Amino acid sequence: MNTTFADQVIEFNKTLSYSEALPEGFEVLNPYLDNPETMEIMQKFYHKYYNDSQKRKFIVGINPSRHGAGVTGVPFTDTKRLESVCGIKMESARTHEVSSVFMYEMIEEYGGAEIFYQDIYINSPFPLAIVRKTKSGWLNANYYDDKKLFESVKDFMIDSLKKHIGLNLDTSEVFILGKKNAEFISKLNKEANLFDKMTVLEHPRYIQQYKSKEKQLYIDKYILALKK
Repeated sequence: MNTTFADQVIEFNKTLSYSEALPEGFEVLNPYLDNPETMEIMQKFYHKYYNDSQKRKFIVGINPSRHGAGVTGVPFTDTKRLESVCGIKMESARTHEVSSVFMYEMIEEYGGAEIFYQDIYINSPFPLAIVRKTKSGWLNANYYDDKKLFESVKDFMIDSLKKHIGLNLDTSEVFILGKKNAEFISKLNKEANLFDKMTVLEHPRYIQQYKSKEKQLYIDKYILALKK
C-alpha cells in the first residue's frame, strides 16, 4: 500500500527528538511527548487534510510557539481554530495564538481549509518549541535569537528541511514567513541547496501585532504569492 502524505508527516512527528546540547538558558519542548492528546489530534488533522500523495507548496515558519503548534501539533493552529474551522476538538488544552488568527482568516479567503491544505504544507525548520529561561519564567524563543543557539540547531534544521522536502514538496519556490527567518533560511539554503527560489512573506504575528489595520493587504499578498 502506498504511504500517503499524511502517513509520512505523522511518522516524521512521531520520531521527532532533539537531544543535542543547547546554550545555557534554552530548552526544547516536544509537544508529542508532553501530551498524549497532541499526538492524537495531530494525526486526526493530517488524516483529514493530507490523505493523498499530491505535491504541495511549502510555507516555512520559524519554530512552533507554546500556544500554537506547541500544543496542537499543527503549525499556526491553536485549539480555537482547530475546533471551529477544522472540526477537531482538543479536550486537554485551550489555547489562543495570535498568528493562528491571521492564518485562518487568510485560509478562509484562499478558499477554506480543505482547498488550502490540499495545495499547501506548513512547517518549521526547527519543528519543536524552544523556550528561554527568564526571571519571570519560561518564554517562547526563536531559533535565531542567539548566535550559539542557531549554531547548535543548524544541522538539525537542515536535516529536518530535507525530510520535509522528501514528503513531496515543490522546491522550485518556498515561502518563508518573516524577514529575519528568511536571512537564516537563506544561509541554510546556500549550504544545503534546498530551494530554487525564496519568497518572503511577513510573519502572521508581526501582521497581527503591528499591521492589523492593513491586514487585508497582507492577506491579499499571501494569496497572490501562493496562487500564482
